[in-house]
Amino acid sequence: MTHSTHSPIWNVSRSGWIVSPDWLAEHLNDSRIAIVDCRFSLMQPELGQEQYRTSHIPGAFYLDLNRDLSSPVGQHGGRHPLPDPAILAEKLKAIGIRSAAFGQEPTLVVAYDDSRFGFAARLWWLLRYLGHDQVVLLDGGFQTWQDKGYPVSREPSIAQPGNFVPQVRSDWVVDIETVRASQNHPGIVLVDSREAERYRGEREPIDPIAGHIPGAVNYPWQEVTGADGLAQPPVVQQQRWSDIQNAPEIWVYCGSGVTACVNLLSLAMADLPQGKLYAGSWSDWCSYQTDTSSAS
Repeated sequence: MTHSTHSPIWNVSRSGWIVSPDWLAEHLNDSRIAIVDCRFSLMQPELGQEQYRTSHIPGAFYLDLNRDLSSPVGQHGGRHPLPDPAILAEKLKAIGIRSAAFGQEPTLVVAYDDSRFGFAARLWWLLRYLGHDQVVLLDGGFQTWQDKGYPVSREPSIAQPGNFVPQVRSDWVVDIETVRASQNHPGIVLVDSREAERYRGEREPIDPIAGHIPGAVNYPWQEVTGADGLAQPPVVQQQRWSDIQNAPEIWVYCGSGVTACVNLLSLAMADLPQGKLYAGSWSDWCSYQTDTSSAS
């Protein structure tokens, strides 16, 4: 049975893109929802999968940053190239996600991690990049869910296959050539989403070159949440961007195009125009540097 599209379960235009654990607990058995566990560790790539097998929100499916939410790494393109839309669409179908195609009611996807949206926001952005706006993030992630005493499970989740048709918003992404050509454009602000020490080049734990893209300003992605992993309210998100809120375009990057999505979430929560993602980010930029002194 198909549902009409005029009354989705969640009005994302008023949600701030966030749902509380209380709300999810009330809707845990709603067939119109798909829950996705996005826990991951850059330093221990298998940890998220192990955590999922040990304990997850009942009914949740696991999508891995490296295997599911990225393409294989090449010489260029960064450490987490965007996944092939057709391949990702098949994976989304397999866990029961329906897009708005064919008049069916789209599935509301609730994504969570345990890293202050650092990985779940990648899925939030990818789904919207593929034309699926019915996606929200679980405030506080898995830890807050547990702290509230809500149920967890070790059982693998089983889905009725969905029907996901990607409608790629290709203008949401910029590549290195576009970034290079626009570095001195007065209407474009390039935002580095990494920690201040990495932006300043004082520390670089992952990529071969320290520093930032010339002309970029620094808005660390961790500022989007508090230390407890709960999202800052929309008014705080608006204050974050007050210095550049009137920029015609804001382009964001990070180390590999993952945590930059948290800043894109912040822009959306602040009700500012859609930012663009330099998907390859600093790791892609580094791959073209033949002289390390050219990076600043």
